[in-house]
Amino acid sequence: MFAAAILAIIVTMLLILARALLGPTVWDCILAINSFGTLTVLLIAAHGFLMERPEFLDIALVYALINFIGIIAVLKFFEYGDLGPGKRARLDEDQG
Repeated sequence: MFAAAILAIIVTMLLILARALLGPTVWDCILAINSFGTLTVLLIAAHGFLMERPEFLDIALVYALINFIGIIAVLKFFEYGDLGPGKRARLDEDQG
């Protein structure tokens, strides 16, 4: 049963990868990459359960955190054009 779930996750990941490559806008691509990361976490957890290796859940949680931080960084980059405080701090100073 879990082998079928893993296969379904992989098929879904391939479809999401196609959306990430063919997305009409940047936001579609970012959403697809975020979904791909979420499915990767699910795949790691299901694989760990299938192989009876509970430590894979720790790896899945770490990957989820890295995915979250990475998506926030990408969104900040597309919003402000850099990852440092430079442009955003200047915008805050101009408003205040």
